[in-house]
Amino acid sequence: MDHLGSRLKEERKTLGLSQHDFAAIGGVEANAQGKYESGERTPRSDYLAALSGKGVDVLYLLSGRRTPLRLESLSDEERSVIIHYRSLTSVDQDAIGQLALSLSECVST
Repeated sequence: MDHLGSRLKEERKTLGLSQHDFAAIGGVEANAQGKYESGERTPRSDYLAALSGKGVDVLYLLSGRRTPLRLESLSDEERSVIIHYRSLTSVDQDAIGQLALSLSECVST
């Protein structure tokens, strides 16, 4: 489980949550969350199950590999975005990625 703590922190920040708020999802205190992220402690399965229930990719947390999305799980709008994204040059894809990151950071502040 190399890098579990850094992936936990990455997922928490992606969701725009504080350690306190992310810990609450997992049913632990913020200090436990900090210890998980620093690698000082390893989270229990009930914590991971609770995160999974809120959409956190637990396979990624544990292995570093993302769970593949099933096509059926995407809305028509999401499929359309992906199709258009794939037709862009890599430079344009990078720009879209930066835009999405900027927009998500605005929402989480």
